[in-house]
Amino acid sequence: MDNNRAAPVHSEVLYKIEDVPPLQVSILLAFQHIMAAFGGIVAVPLVVGGVLGLPVADLAYLVSAALFMAGVATFIQAKGIGKCGARVPCVMGTDFTFVGPSIAVGFAGGLPAIFGATILGSFVEIILSRFIKPLRKFFPPIVTGTVVTLIGLTLLPVSIDWAAGGFGAADYGSIKNVGVAMAVMIVTMLLNRYGKGIVSSAAVILGLIFGYAISLPLGLLHFEPIKEAGWIAFPSIFKFGVTFSFAFVLPFITAYLVTTIETVGVLMAIGEASGRELTSEEIEAGILADGVGSFIAGFFGAGPNTSFSQNVGLIPLTKVASKFVVVVAGVILMLLGIFPKFGALIAIMPNPVLGGAGIIMFGVVAASGIKTLKDVEMSNRNLLILAISLGLGLGVTVRPDFISQLPEALKSLFSSGISAGTIAALVLNIVLTEEPKPAIEFEENVI
Repeated sequence: MDNNRAAPVHSEVLYKIEDVPPLQVSILLAFQHIMAAFGGIVAVPLVVGGVLGLPVADLAYLVSAALFMAGVATFIQAKGIGKCGARVPCVMGTDFTFVGPSIAVGFAGGLPAIFGATILGSFVEIILSRFIKPLRKFFPPIVTGTVVTLIGLTLLPVSIDWAAGGFGAADYGSIKNVGVAMAVMIVTMLLNRYGKGIVSSAAVILGLIFGYAISLPLGLLHFEPIKEAGWIAFPSIFKFGVTFSFAFVLPFITAYLVTTIETVGVLMAIGEASGRELTSEEIEAGILADGVGSFIAGFFGAGPNTSFSQNVGLIPLTKVASKFVVVVAGVILMLLGIFPKFGALIAIMPNPVLGGAGIIMFGVVAASGIKTLKDVEMSNRNLLILAISLGLGLGVTVRPDFISQLPEALKSLFSSGISAGTIAALVLNIVLTEEPKPAIEFEENVI
């Protein structure tokens, strides 16, 4: 028996990866994915642009470009073009891993240097995508189960921050914020558990709509961003120019390595949630899509694109694993990038509303990882791999200052709890030897 192969999770999937739900259903389900990813997509350009002191017009363009390119990368990943794209329900967008390198490069060379580093650095993933197959043997069930569990557990603090009103908010943890989050969570849970057909599958977006409705009388919805947003904005090539320099690429290399590791974990988690183990070729194509999506993004003024782990939780929660739904989500994201007013409508979503849904989504991801670990023999070796990987992954997540004194390259590599825990699991799986099987002793029967 091959212990390096993870058994697929057999869940009640209503729409499997290759299934195509009716278009109206697909659009509704696609908006669930967009709402889950939207905050992460627009946050990176807003943070980077804010730190660099960019004018409002430039910030608006960066947000629109980020949405448009997230749609392009999502389309490539889910639909597939040639050997590029895993052809699974994987939503793409700019990751927070690139915030630090972007700010550092931005201060040194401005926006042109950031986009030049994005383009050149993308070749790290494009090259690495060719070496996934020989590395697959290093991902037995103990590693994949640990990684999937970590994805969920490390995202839960984010959802709690959202539920409390957003990290650093003046009313953080107020009764109003927590009450809205709990109401959204309970409504989403009840709709998912007791709703029939599309009501159950669309429980998240229905819960978010309910959140909008109760937020309005509570004064949590602010419509100014919609009024201020333009009606149409087409992304253009090299709007800010581009600067190619090896010195500017260096800070991006480590970030690209981190996102490669995380994308492998996310794709495996998608396979677990969808009830089908992904092949090495599919994962290679997924990493290639990361690189190609980032390469194109640099031309249009957007940051590097990678897989979004927060969307994995929607698959087991809604029981919809159709890649067609995510292809539709990619098209909608492109439209949101072109029509800023529609994007602003999602952007005004109060943090507590998203937090209520996030608690369920991220908790479901963690539970999926635990389900995989359930079938792993918990020998002393495997217990150590799980314990240390979870300990380091969660430790870095809740106490990021733990690695503050490390060299910049190492700090970037371990800055994400997912990457820190995944690296630990991979290394321990190689270093810790398998325990010898005890010899079976047969007792002689005395007649």
